[in-house]
Amino acid sequence: MAERRGGALLSAIVALIVAASAAWWYAGLPAGGRPAASDGTAPGKNGGAAAPAAPAAAGVWTGTWSASPVSGEPGTETDGMAGRTVRNVVHTSVGGVLARITLSNLFGTADLTVTHATIALAADRRTGEERTGGERPAGGRGAAAALGTMRRVTFGGSPEVVVPAGGEVVSDAVALTVPYDSDVLVSVYAPGGAGPVTHHPLARQTGYVAEGERTADLSGAAYAADGDRWRWLTALDVYGRQAQGTLVAFGDSITDGVTATRDADHRWPDVLADRLREAAREGADVPRYGVVNAGVGGNRVLTDVQAAPLKNPSALHRFDRDVLSRPNVRVVVVDLGINDILRGPAAPEAILAGLRTLVDRAHAHGVKVIGSTLTPFLGHRGHTAQREAVRQHINEEIRGGGVYDAVVDFDEALRDPSDPRRLLPEYDSGDHLHPGDEGYRAMAGLLDLRELRAPAPARLAA
Repeated sequence: MAERRGGALLSAIVALIVAASAAWWYAGLPAGGRPAASDGTAPGKNGGAAAPAAPAAAGVWTGTWSASPVSGEPGTETDGMAGRTVRNVVHTSVGGVLARITLSNLFGTADLTVTHATIALAADRRTGEERTGGERPAGGRGAAAALGTMRRVTFGGSPEVVVPAGGEVVSDAVALTVPYDSDVLVSVYAPGGAGPVTHHPLARQTGYVAEGERTADLSGAAYAADGDRWRWLTALDVYGRQAQGTLVAFGDSITDGVTATRDADHRWPDVLADRLREAAREGADVPRYGVVNAGVGGNRVLTDVQAAPLKNPSALHRFDRDVLSRPNVRVVVVDLGINDILRGPAAPEAILAGLRTLVDRAHAHGVKVIGSTLTPFLGHRGHTAQREAVRQHINEEIRGGGVYDAVVDFDEALRDPSDPRRLLPEYDSGDHLHPGDEGYRAMAGLLDLRELRAPAPARLAA
């Protein structure tokens, strides 16, 4: 009886929060001196709230950010981050009124004891119109929290949690109104080491570290910028009425955005999230999804990467963890195969068979799969005529409709018309393999937002 009363009370609290979310959605809520809206709207150019898209009928958990764990961080094998506070900065794709985090110890060699964790909005968070690129200011300013937003994170009601070696934990829900297109700080303190720190390198996002337990600090004064990575944190989910589910961008370093401008959120999944929100704001009939990034540098369809520092499993081995485990996943956009070609040998039919296996597994969970053609790389040190022939063969099969439910032709969008084997110069980051910011923008702009709707998966051609 007590359990039923407790459950009823929790349901009532959640209902009140969701109702408040709806009111906030329509009225706008001042934050940091200007209105802030949740996913689907954007603050007006003159500070007023823009017209909202219709909210979802009921609250759902949605992924607003993610990063796949890649490896144990070099140099942390002995003490990890013992006695220091890690403050991760992540950028949201949608908003909500509850939040929860996932911490991973996948590459730890011992259990990780976390004694303190917090979540807060960043004091200098920026909307899409305000982001200009470049690194955050020195002196920890990017680590400062907005007043009134700092929240303690608990796990099963306790501030302390043990994350087993090779495992992960999901926090309790935290009552925090999280705007879309905003920076969020997640701070974690572990007094002891647990072997290598599970991290995601080449994040294109500055991380911060402070000596001692400083998780609740509002000021960033104690924090020093410490590299281009996310530590332990692998997901941020939000609960609310404005999103219908999660879209996962699943790929390699091109999806990960390793050549995007640092601290500017210019990866193609970031730009796609911006497009979805803008289209909804303008009243277009488009799905309302959180967009999360499951890109991993060097990832292959078929082969696990074992060489240090990257020890990430193949797409086939990480698909359940990085895609199907996301909350309310509706659609996955797959851009994979170029590393199988570059680091082969891998026959084109084996790569295609691996991609079709991913599609079959997604369909078994009711998830629609949109797949991309493989982009050009002439001029890169790994390019050969034989590898080019493999790429062309795979692209022909993808365009023919026998692999994915729908196709986005990233190859056509990025290639140089004068030589389709190479990237258009203005889209090339300079290494002749990865796009730069303009290339990522072109990729995101090519996706047909109507195709992102997720009906029952289509039957593929024989």
